[in-house]
Amino acid sequence: MRATPFAAFFTIGALALAAGCHSKLVDKQEFRSALDSYYASQQNCLWASPIKFPAQADTNNDDQTRGFDALVDAGMLQRASAEKKRFLIGSKQVNNYDLSAQGRSNWTPDASQPGYGNFCFGHPQVTSIDSFNPNEGGAVQYSVNYHYGVSLPDWANTPEMKTAFPSVTAQANGAPASATLIKNGDAWQVQNATSVSASSSTGQ
Repeated sequence: MRATPFAAFFTIGALALAAGCHSKLVDKQEFRSALDSYYASQQNCLWASPIKFPAQADTNNDDQTRGFDALVDAGMLQRASAEKKRFLIGSKQVNNYDLSAQGRSNWTPDASQPGYGNFCFGHPQVTSIDSFNPNEGGAVQYSVNYHYGVSLPDWANTPEMKTAFPSVTAQANGAPASATLIKNGDAWQVQNATSVSASSSTGQ
């Protein structure tokens, strides 16, 4: 039996409506917003764990002084030379480092350890949604592949800082990642967000 013009029109309209609803479910801007909300509370910091200031470093130990000196150049720390007495074997030159006024305004203290803290420079943000595919959950569950990175503040975006803290450069350049997004009512919820190039998506 041939379909009547009305039936054909109804069928086309229903397909268009269904396509419109499906398109709304997989709006990649909604994926991006959900992922940005997920990352909003995750701060990226210079050190993997809090450190304490004031701090002292041997001037002959580049591994100790490189990062601190970069922070001095960035205005986050202040440096003073000193001589440290050593029992029976004379003395050695050291640098004493402490937070500057600018550094204190950018310092994130550790509430559980007085004197300890970290310099945090932002949280990850999605730079692109690369692909998305439905999982077994159908149109309410998707695997999403994307890139994310950190927009650096001026004090962290210097050649000295990037040399002393290679992870700063890596985080600013961004990385590929994947996540499962599940539709819950009108919102997408993020599960299992994992960086493709590292075991952790935040921190150093």
